[in-house]
Parts: sequence; structure tokens; C-alpha cells
Amino acid sequence: MIDPRMTKLAETLINYSCALKAGEKILIEAIDVPHEFTCECVRVARESGGSPLVTLKSNQINRALMTNGSEDQYNLMADVEKLRMDNVQCYIGARGNPNVSELSDVANEKQKIYESTVWKRVHIETRVPKTRWVVIRWPSPSFSQMADMSTEAFEDFYFDVCTLDYAKMSRALQPLKKRMDATNQVHLKGPGDTDLTFSIKGIPAIPCEGRHNIPDGEIFTAPVKNSVNGVIQYNTPTLYRGTTHENVRLVFREGKIVEATSSNTDALNAVLDSDEGARYTGEFALGINPHITRAMKDTLFDEKISGSIHLTPGAAYDDAPNGNESEVHWDLVMIQTPEYGGGEIHFDGQLIRKDGLFVPEDLRPLNPDELK
Repeated sequence: MIDPRMTKLAETLINYSCALKAGEKILIEAIDVPHEFTCECVRVARESGGSPLVTLKSNQINRALMTNGSEDQYNLMADVEKLRMDNVQCYIGARGNPNVSELSDVANEKQKIYESTVWKRVHIETRVPKTRWVVIRWPSPSFSQMADMSTEAFEDFYFDVCTLDYAKMSRALQPLKKRMDATNQVHLKGPGDTDLTFSIKGIPAIPCEGRHNIPDGEIFTAPVKNSVNGVIQYNTPTLYRGTTHENVRLVFREGKIVEATSSNTDALNAVLDSDEGARYTGEFALGINPHITRAMKDTLFDEKISGSIHLTPGAAYDDAPNGNESEVHWDLVMIQTPEYGGGEIHFDGQLIRKDGLFVPEDLRPLNPDELK
């Protein structure tokens, strides 16, 4: 018997996030998720008049491919997967992870081959700009451990988060979008010695209300490339290329990261040295999902934490461009709620959010008690 929460989630992904229309094709890429959920997505897609295609993948197999892969091999894979992506209008990426550290022993140069071929050509250059897409993480025992929760409790939390009233969130985000679109200077203060300034002038703010990521709940733009100055001390753990980093601290001068330290400083700088753009930023965002209040080393959840920001080394998105290009896009999260050290966000000298709560009256509907 299908869990009715799976049906509700499948309907949200297909009919709200992807807005699948009759006659359209949708690719469902299922990585380590229950077949029951994938089958339910197929059923709902067909019921909506779409033509579903399915790809089944495994992180264990991905590790084997990366470890033993060559650039020629991955270019062929990119050719095949790009052909398929070119021929669909919608995409669902359902990504489970029985072992969140499955890729931790894959060499950086091997992971870079995947990022510069399949990830870049199929996802960055094709899927993101040319399809209506949504990506979700699937709850697993490993995921539950990261959240310090039992498997059952985490599943309940997961479905609460993923089936939030995203239409209500969309309406509440509009005043913040209007303010960000009119803002020049941003000033961040936060835990440690965080004191950072940058401009977002002329770069659009993009509300994220369940159209591309589930769970969702953020609004992003990008810093003007050379405008970032100061220090930011992130206060959440982050997992990138299979390696966990804590206490990431970055020093910026005229947009460039000139000093970077973490609990694994060598691995951090190896990522930032991937290419020229990796030491510049491509995204600045505010997290607002009221059900997500602490980090679990999964970007899709952590970047939505209520009362958080993320400032991202690496590539900018096409819909909020600042000219920075890179193979890297690393969403590093700082929480500004009181239990994490507090903090402030100022737009052109006006206090917008203090200790995780929005201050101006028109933005208060974005505070957790209002959004739940």
C-alpha cells in the first residue's frame, strides 16, 4: 500500500513544481530512492497527461564510475544524458543517499572530471536553463543520523517540510524581492568576526517557493563580482566532494577570497583553486523555511534554514548573473538566530533582519510563526 504522503509529494512535484502539461515529457532521475515513490511519480505524471521517462542510479555505482572513470568515458556519458535532457520539458531529480560519505575517498581530480562533463553539460548548461526542474532529497537512515533524529521522526519532519504551503510562501516573498531589487549595499554581521559588505545593485532577486527545490524557502541574488569585502565565519558543517568542513572562514578583498580556513583547510583550498572563478562568489541568499532550524550537512535543506544566509563561492546562476563562471558552486551557510550567535542584515543602511527575524512590517509574514 502506497504511503499517502508519497502521493501528496509526487503530486506537488509534478503538478506544482514542474507544472507538467499534457503531451510533455518528464525525466524522473531516481538515485537510491524507493521504487514505490518512483512508480507513484510515473503514475501521477501519466495521469496528468505527461510521458514519463525514468533513469535509476546508485551512489555506490557512481563512486565506482568516478573512481575508475576517464574523461573520454564521462564525455560519452554526457553525450547520452544530454540527448535525453534535450528531449524533455520537465525533470525531477529524486536523490537518496544510504551513505552520505560514499564519495569521500574519490580523488578531487576524478570528481572534477564528472563536474566538468556530465554535471556541466547535462545539468548546468541544459537542465537548469531549458527545463522546468525540481530536485529533492529522500529520507534515509544515514540522512536521519545527520539530523540527529530517529528514522521515523525524520520521515515525519521530511514530509512536513516538503509539503509546506508553497503558494503562501510565494506571496510572502514578493515584498522582499521588491526590496532586494532596489538595494545597492548589503552589510552582514554575524557569529565570530563576521563583518562583510557587498553590492547587489542591478542583479535580480529570485524567489524560490517550491518550483525548483523541495524543500524550498529562500530568495537569492548575487554580489557584484568585485564588491565583496570583509570576513565571514560560517557556523554550520558542510559536505562537499565527500569531505566535511566545519568553521569555514573566508576573507574577501575586492570580491576575491584571499584567505580560507576550515577544519580541513587543505581540502577547502583545493576546491577554491579549481579554477579562477572558485575564489569569487556567485550567489547570496536568505533562507526562510520555518520547519528547518538547524543544519544536517545537506545543502538542499541547509540553505533553506529559517534565519540563515548563504554566500556561495563559485558560479552564478543565469537568472541572477554577476559574470562569474566556475565549475564550483558551494553553498556555505551561516545561521543568524540567537542560539547560533545572532546577526544582522542591512540593506542600504536599513536593518532588515535581526537575529533571524525580519524587522520591517511588510517582511514579517516571512517570520517562522507566520509561515507555518
